Amino acid sequence: IVVDVKVFSRENGDELAPGVNQLVQVYVAQKRKISEGDKMAGRHGNKGVIARILPEEDMPFLPDGTPVDIVLNPLGVPSRMNLGQVLECHLGWAAKALGLWVATPVFDGADEESIRELLRQAGLPETGKTVLYDGRTGEPFDNEVTVGYVYMLKLAHLVDDKIHARSTGPYSLVTQQPLGGKAQFGGQRFGEMEVWALEAYGAAYTLQELLTVKSDDVVGRVKTYEAIVKGENVPEPGVPESFKVLIKEMQSLGLDVKILSEDNREIVLREDEEVQDAAGELDLDLGDYARAGSRSRASQRRATATATGGDGGDGGGYKGADDEGDAGDADADDWGDTPEAYEDTDLDDAFDFGGEPDGDEDDPDAPADDNDLRASGGGE
Repeated sequence: IVVDVKVFSRENGDELAPGVNQLVQVYVAQKRKISEGDKMAGRHGNKGVIARILPEEDMPFLPDGTPVDIVLNPLGVPSRMNLGQVLECHLGWAAKALGLWVATPVFDGADEESIRELLRQAGLPETGKTVLYDGRTGEPFDNEVTVGYVYMLKLAHLVDDKIHARSTGPYSLVTQQPLGGKAQFGGQRFGEMEVWALEAYGAAYTLQELLTVKSDDVVGRVKTYEAIVKGENVPEPGVPESFKVLIKEMQSLGLDVKILSEDNREIVLREDEEVQDAAGELDLDLGDYARAGSRSRASQRRATATATGGDGGDGGGYKGADDEGDAGDADADDWGDTPEAYEDTDLDDAFDFGGEPDGDEDDPDAPADDNDLRASGGGE
């Protein structure tokens, strides 16, 4: 059902994206059938999530056969200390039986005694409780249960809008752990209490997987992905990045920490270069952090490269980030912004050691001129 239509245009002074002259927004209302995971709330802060939906015949029912619409957990009352929901339940039951409309203003509403009086007039128990029968077995429950009529509101937090799943995705540059939230395509937070719950249950290997290859074990998660893609056995998890940070912090205090395996062999904390190599084989994009790291290592390799030919003329010592050929095959990315300075010329002409293009001899002691700067890529 279309409930509203709005038109935005530049003629009306509306701010629109570049290249957009007119924008039409159509608002559509749709019915959402309530489902497990949807959020509801009463008038007293008694919010909750629907845990299960049963057929009407399986719901608990009153002695006269009336099934209840909703069952609330009583544990939600003591901690919140919102007894108003219980009083509303009693008053609603009495008002329904008497056919009354009741208004209870804030700070000036009905007191407990007046509610008891209304229950007496309606012929209902003053406690507001009654026997309930199990809809599946027909047997009565052991204790009487508070029943009544309350307002329950459906909130906008619907499970269909909240559902989210992720296998791999973006990671934090600082912690190397997955980001949080559906908007960032993040992972599910596994906190302190969840860790101890799995530990107490004895699920040690599941816990290790969650805290390593599914979190901040940078090497392990790429190796695991590679093994899954290739159909191989998944390798043992490595060392989480957070543990490496702990080691570095202890070393900053002057404590030399070494990690030993079960057979007393020292475990070397591997750097992320192995990750880049494995990711390159799988065509994985590890994000800006990975690209920055690869650029840094490529520049280091260029700075330390040495010529292997007799006079370096064949360029065999040069190893660029994207080229392993001769220097004559270099492109603009290898040489910077002035590749034309290196086209088919020898060192004398390129760096102006011999003569000027116009035939004038160049004095080695003279100040550098424009031709000298052009050949070296300097100047402005």
